[in-house]
This record gives sequence, C-alpha cells and structure tokens, in this order.
Amino acid sequence: MKYNPNEIEEKWQKYWAKNQTFAASNNSDKPKHYVLDMFPYPSGAGLHVGHPLGYIASDVYSRFKRHQGFNVLHPMGYDSFGLPAEQYAIQTGQRPEDTTRVNIDGGVDKEGKQIAGYRKQLDKIGFSFDWSREVRTSNPDYYKHTQWIFIQLFNSWYCKKQGKAFDVSELVTVFEESGNALVEAVCDDNVAIFTASEWNSYSEDQKEKILLQYRMTYLAETEVNWCPGLGTVLANDEIVNGVSERGGYPVIRKKMTQWSMRISAYAERLLQGLNDIDWSESIKESQRNWIGKSVGAMVSFHVKNHDEVIDVFTTRPDTIFGVTFMTLAPEHPLVSKIVTEEQRGEIEAYIEKTAKRSERERMADVKTISGVFTGAYAEHPFTKEAIPVWIGDYVLAGYGTGAVMAVPCGDERDYAFANFFKGNPEASGGMPPIKNIFANVDISEAAYGSKDNVEIANSDFLNGLNYKEATQAAITALEKINQGTGKTNYRLRDAVFSRQRYWGEPFPVYYVNGLPKMIDAQHLPIILPEVEKYLPTEDGLPPLGNATVWAWDTSNNKVVNTDLVDNATIFPLELNTMPGWAGSSWYWMRYMDAHNETEFASKEALKYWESVDLYIGGSEHATGHLLYSRFWNKFLKDKGFAPTEEPFKKLINQGMILGTTAYVYRLGRHLFGRIGENKGEISNIPEVFISKNKKELLEKEDSVLSETDLILKRNLVKEIEEKGNYLTSLLSEELKKSASVKISKSGSAIPIRVDVSMVNSSDELNVERFKSWRKDYIDAELILEENGKYIVGREVEKMSKSYYNVVTPDDICNEYGADTLRLYEMFLGPLEQAKPWNTAGISGVFGFLKKLWRLYFDDNGLIVNNNEPTKDNLKSLHKTIKKVAEDIESFSFNTSVSQFMICVNELSSQNCHSRAILEPLAILVSPYAPHIAEELWLQLGNTTSISEVPFPVFEAKHLVETNKEYPVSFNGKMRFTIELPLELTKEQIEEIIMKDERTLKQLDGKTPNKVIIVPGKIINLVG
Repeated sequence: MKYNPNEIEEKWQKYWAKNQTFAASNNSDKPKHYVLDMFPYPSGAGLHVGHPLGYIASDVYSRFKRHQGFNVLHPMGYDSFGLPAEQYAIQTGQRPEDTTRVNIDGGVDKEGKQIAGYRKQLDKIGFSFDWSREVRTSNPDYYKHTQWIFIQLFNSWYCKKQGKAFDVSELVTVFEESGNALVEAVCDDNVAIFTASEWNSYSEDQKEKILLQYRMTYLAETEVNWCPGLGTVLANDEIVNGVSERGGYPVIRKKMTQWSMRISAYAERLLQGLNDIDWSESIKESQRNWIGKSVGAMVSFHVKNHDEVIDVFTTRPDTIFGVTFMTLAPEHPLVSKIVTEEQRGEIEAYIEKTAKRSERERMADVKTISGVFTGAYAEHPFTKEAIPVWIGDYVLAGYGTGAVMAVPCGDERDYAFANFFKGNPEASGGMPPIKNIFANVDISEAAYGSKDNVEIANSDFLNGLNYKEATQAAITALEKINQGTGKTNYRLRDAVFSRQRYWGEPFPVYYVNGLPKMIDAQHLPIILPEVEKYLPTEDGLPPLGNATVWAWDTSNNKVVNTDLVDNATIFPLELNTMPGWAGSSWYWMRYMDAHNETEFASKEALKYWESVDLYIGGSEHATGHLLYSRFWNKFLKDKGFAPTEEPFKKLINQGMILGTTAYVYRLGRHLFGRIGENKGEISNIPEVFISKNKKELLEKEDSVLSETDLILKRNLVKEIEEKGNYLTSLLSEELKKSASVKISKSGSAIPIRVDVSMVNSSDELNVERFKSWRKDYIDAELILEENGKYIVGREVEKMSKSYYNVVTPDDICNEYGADTLRLYEMFLGPLEQAKPWNTAGISGVFGFLKKLWRLYFDDNGLIVNNNEPTKDNLKSLHKTIKKVAEDIESFSFNTSVSQFMICVNELSSQNCHSRAILEPLAILVSPYAPHIAEELWLQLGNTTSISEVPFPVFEAKHLVETNKEYPVSFNGKMRFTIELPLELTKEQIEEIIMKDERTLKQLDGKTPNKVIIVPGKIINLVG
C-alpha cells in the first residue's frame, strides 16, 4: 500500500470541515487554551512559504494542547481594510471590496488574473483553525463594533487620580457642581479654569468644545506625516527612509485637524504591564523605548520683547546654568511669532525644507547639523541673561514640548550644534561660547554626558552639589519663582486616528456647527458608501468627499444624499476613515463570540476565554499593533468589558524565511563596445548573458591567471565578440586594444534577478523558459559553461514577489504534500531565527514520511501486529514521547522533527511493527503531520479523529539502562566488548570475564597482575 499524500490530505481536510473537528466550545468542562496568530492582510500575491511558518508553529502547539485535554480556541480571520487594497483599486479600476473578497475566497479578478485565495491556500496546509469564528475587519457586522468602541472612547475621560477611564457624564456632573479646578485629568495642555457657575452659563457648543479637551478621542490640529502621492496621513511605521512604504512616495510634516486618541494617558500602565507578560526582552525593550519614560522638570523661559513663554522639559535640571542657547522644532507654533523680520526669510526656507523629512529620518540622522537663528532671545530664569533661540530639525515637535534648552557641555548633539555655528558669520552673533558647569571636567574635545561623579560648578546656588542634590535644588528654586516644576514625561504621543482614505472603517460621526456628534449605537453600522473614485476630491477632501450618499438624517436616523444637507436635521458625515490598526486592536475578543449581533462579545464568553494564552506573529509589529492593542484592551477593562489588563500572555515572534534569489549576469555596455554605438547607429543587437563561472573568470585580472586559464579567458572574449556583436572588424585596431584592456580590468556584469521556478536544485537555468520570460530576451545570447549549462548566481534575501524568489506552498503541497511542508518548515531551524529556504531539503523530509508509512504498510497492506514490544522498541518510543513533549512546550520544533527521524530509523532497524509502539507514535506525529497521522489512526482500526486522543504518557522506566556494554581491554588496548547487567558487583564481573573464551585466548595461559574493574565503565586486565 503506497503513501499517497494528495489523496490522504484531501480526504482528511474534507472530514475536518464536515465534522467541524476543531470548533471550540464556549461551554466546556475542559480547561481553556487560546492560541492566536497575527491575522494576515489578504493581498493578491497570496501566500508564499514564508507566511505559514508562524501558523504551522501555532497549529502544532494547538493540536498538542488538544491532545493534552484542553478546549483549544485557534481561530483565523483577515485584516482586510487598508491602504494596499485601495492602491490596487486605484491602479486597476476595481472596487477594494471586490479585490479583497477574491483575494480571500479565490477566483478571477477584473484583470483576468486567477487568484488562488488565502482560504484555499490555508486549508491546503491542514491548519486546525476554528473557521466557524472567522472574522473580516472590512465586513459591516465586524466594524459596527469597531465603531461602537470608538463611541465609548469619545464618551470617556481619564482620571489621573484613580488611574483609569470613566464616562464623560461623570465629568459633566463634576463641572456642574464644582467646575474643573480640582479635576486631575489627562487633557489638553491649554484648558482654561472655570467655576461651576461659569460652566452652567456656557452654551451647549461651548461645553462641547471644552469636553473635547478631555475626551479619550478628540479632534485637534496635529503635526502629521502627510503623503501627497497617496493623498493620506501615514503612521511612523508606514514610512521607510523618508518615503511611504507603499509606493515609495515622499512624505512631509503637515498640520491637519485630525482625530486623535489619548494613548498617552495609559503610558505608565503600558510600561508597568510589560513586567507581567511573557514576551521576549527585545520586544519589551522596543515598547519601553517607544513609551520613553523620563523624569525631570518642566522649565519656563520668557521670550524677551514678547509676551510668550517657551516651555522645556529636561531630564537634567541640574545643568540649568549651563544653557547656552535654545532650539525649537521647526514646526513649533512660537517660531512664526518670535522670529525677527531679518531672519524670517531664512527661517521659512528652512521650515519648508525640513517638512520633507519624516520624524524617524530626523531622529536617525545624527551626522547632519542644520539650523537657523530666529533672531529672538529668551531670558534665563535665574540669571536673566539673554539666550539665543534657534530652530533645528533634530528637535521634534512631537517629542516633549518641541523645545530644548541646549547645554553643550553636557550633551553631544548640543555640543556639535554649538561648535558648528560658533563663529559662523551667518549665525549673526546668535551662538555664544560654550559654558562649562562641571568641576574638574575637560570639555575642550567633547561633552560630558554622564551623571556619575558630577560636581556642579559656575552655577550659583548649585555649586558643589552632585547630580541628585543639584536636580532637587534646581526644581525647588524653579517652583519658588513659578518658572518650573518637577515632572515625569513620556515620549509616547497621542495616536493620530484619521486617514484620508476610502478603504477603512467609517467614523460614526456627523457634524453640527462644526462640532462632532456620535451616532447612537443602535443605528450602527454606518456602512462605507459607494464612490466612483478612490482618490481625494479635486479640492483636496478625502475620497469619501466623492460620495453622493453621505449625510446623516437625524430625524430618520439613516444615511441620505449629501445634497440634502440643511444643517437643521440633516448634517454632513465625517469624511476621514479609521486607520488600519483600528480593527486589529480588539479582534482577539471578537473571536471569543464571533456571531454575537448585539455585543462585540458576551460577558460569559469574555470571562471564559479571558485573554490569549499564546500569540505568534512578526516582530515588525513590536510597537504599532501591539501597543495599540494593549491600549484598547486596558481601556475596555476600565469600562468593564475586557476581563484582563493585558490581552496577550505569551508572545513569540517567528523568524523570517528568506528566499534564495537566482541571478543571471548581463554583459553591460559599460564593459564592452558594440557595433552601431560607436557610429551613432542603433543596431538590433541581442542581450548577452554570461554564466556564473564564466563571469568570474572574466572578472579576474590577467596577472593572477594560470596559462591555461588565460587561454580560456581569451577564448571567452572571442565568444563574447561573436555572440554579442562586440568588438568586431568595424572597430579600429586601436579601439579594440583599448576595449580589450577594459575587458581585463572590468568590474562586474550586471546581475539580474530571475524567477526561481526556472532554476533547478543544481542552479541550472532552464534556457528556453528564460528566453520566453520577457520579450527582449527572446533573441538573447547565453555564454554557457563547458558542459553546455547556464549556471545562475545565488543570494539569500527577503522572500518577495519583486525578487522573483517566491516559492508558493501550493507547489510544495501538490508535489510532496502538506505534511512534508509542515515538517520541513519546522525542521529548518529555531522558530525565532531567520533561515533561508532551500527546496532541495524537501525531498529528505518526504522520504522520512514514506519511511514512517512503511512501518505500518507493505505493498500488500497493513503489517501492524499485536506482538509484545521489545525493550529497544519501548526505549525508542519513550525517548520520543519525552523529547517531543518538552520540545513543543519550549517551542523547539526543529529538534522534535530530528527526534522523529531518529525514532523511525531505530524502529525500522528493529523491524518493529508492534501496535503498542506504532499507535502512540501516530499520536506523537499528529501535531506536525496531521493528515498522515489521521490515516494511520484510521487504518489501525480506530473510528474517531486522532486530534483529541490523549497524548502518550512518558514512562521513565523504559529509559533506565539495565545492561552495559563494557569494553574489555588488555594492557589498555580494547580487544572485545561484552554486555553485562549493571547490577553485577566487581567480583561477579571479574568471574564472568575470567571464564570468557576470548579472555582465555588473549591471556594464553598467563595470569594477569591486576584486574581493574569500574562497574558501569571499564574492564582492564594488566600484565
């Protein structure tokens, strides 16, 4: 009976689907275990073999937990809103919802492309997902709850005193009774103090404007990353090297009125919560750095000749007397107010220039020094001396207050800035000499940034104090003159929540007199309207500005035509949509109760599942998704919905599977002259590609070549001349000569990536397929190796469609089966490390599965018997039980696969076909290779699925050695071995050895001087 993976796998995938084998129950007596993958964005490119790595790992773990008796929730869905689908729709003229649906379910898109579909690809790999709970963030029945959560945020405020969020109605009650003077809230910085009587006298619009300064989500003018090419705001993690990750468009800093969320209110809780979760230290550190807690002081500097104050947060108030100049971020609102007319032109030019650089780029660039003097001066709070005020792009508007009190003697960046502009005529006298306020420290070459062993000098009342003493004394003095206070600051900024896109969740918001109003939850969802164009409108409004039916009728509580807006009963709706992270910030809770129509999840479901026990996903989400998810979870807990403070107990980041790119080498015009080019003619000359080894010969200097290789190189040059129409008789002898020199000293041929499907495991290119790959390659000439093959170059890179190095799991499954793919991906190496994909290794894993099959079957059928297992059989099995259980719990999946191979080899050599061994072996293999395990289980006579059969119990007694194979030596030279029971005494061992025929033969009638025996180790006869 032959192993036929395709037939077996199709059979069991249908069985699992029909019987809902992996559906989790919300009412079970079993202990629960919730295993979650970061769900995918369904792109048209589909899955490549790198994508399933984390899914296979989580599936192995989920199946193992079922074997251990857990009620396992292992769901899957799609993060289906987002910019990629919108951009694809713009380029191809398709509706994003159509392309998203086809990408998930499969089919033919508008361009006629056959799309495999994520669902079919995932099913083909045999995952034990509970598909009955599938979610898609772009479905109205899902995003109605995202809209509802937004409303909860809008209707909440954060109390500093109690450290949690409360309903805004409670805040209104406080305002009505006692005003806001004693309210300790996370709110805008410029909130005016009012009494109860003043509050009660305000109009409804005035009250709404004040409440917006307290709400957890609010409208505000914010510095954002604006991408004109995409027509939208981008998050920091959507920008790479100053351009958009999607499309590579320039990004500038721009002020816009945006929805924002007060994630900063949760900064300390987000920081402290990291101590309570089992995540890698690197991910925790990324979050700590992003939150960026720092303790110091807020200091106020009055601007001379202006009624303005520059507020600065500093972690080093002890250095207050070392302030040499001040630097504002170019976007700081005070810049335009304090700049002198003489400096205005230069300031405006600099602001325009720096607006083109992202915050991330500015933070990373520590080498470039740039800035402009404003012409204005601030007043030192103690000495009252004039301090020049500059702007510089190393200061960020979104960090701290957007202003820095520069102390060059104690900060490297300030030091470099001061030295760069010191004595520069263009600085207009705006850069004083650097002050040194550290005793016995030389700052002639560099700043002294350490807090250790500091003694303050040249600092009035701080002289002689150390860092801690001076810090406290400075803060006390600042508080006395009302120009400062001690403060804890965080780098974490409020999250911009608006996107000028179409394909995202609509806000449940309409506007009355320009102020936002929430649509009542009972009327949700507010469904994304149809539009003809997905680009911004001609007057710059977001794409929803193109919608003809996008206004809110407050009388009938429904969306109506925009031309009916009368601002009496029918009002305009919000035109922005929510960002991509909105739907993914709570999705794990929806899986708990995916079909609940009235709530995002019932209290009972939330209480039962609580939180995710194991979360697996990429480290690229270290700050963005994971931070926002933790924020929303904490907020929902404050409001009595989420049952736990943290959403994900344990997090594992799988490493990336890298592609092995294939390169061909084109002989470029920088290496050779061609006919026609030297006479200004255009000739129909072919592309010439040189094989890897020939290329390497061509690149070597003549002087290092042997006589044989030199001849080969000359012949190679002649071949290139002939095939590529290079350097022929039309060229002068002198030109040929100079060109030949150029050949011998050439750089490299131009490497060009080619589709890896055209290359075999021996790196040989399929020449015919290559020539038909592109129109301009049809007539290509190829310089081949001596054996007539074209050998490509190889390089390990990120697996990407654009690199042509993608291997699809479908191809592997079709040829070898999904179980082979699953085992191979787990076998590649430690889960958390990056590793290159090498298709050549697949056949070895496939061979292992065939060998496993042969333990159970021969050509005539089942060969399993009821024979008693031998000690060796039991030892092989129980070694594997122990190893596999330990490895899965520690996520060391690659070593489990190695143990399977060892076990099967041992059982094969032992000629073991015992049911007592092979039945538990099938269960052990099941988490990794579930299809073959199910079939083996069925063929052994079982009638139920193997998926929930108890995991075999390890019995240590089978690994206890009862015998020892002793090496028997004569005068230190081993002559033979003998197996003896371990419980024998020295005397008993000696008696057996001395009577052994082999001993008698070696001694040849002699008596040894000494018999050395160490029980369990050695036997040595001496003399």
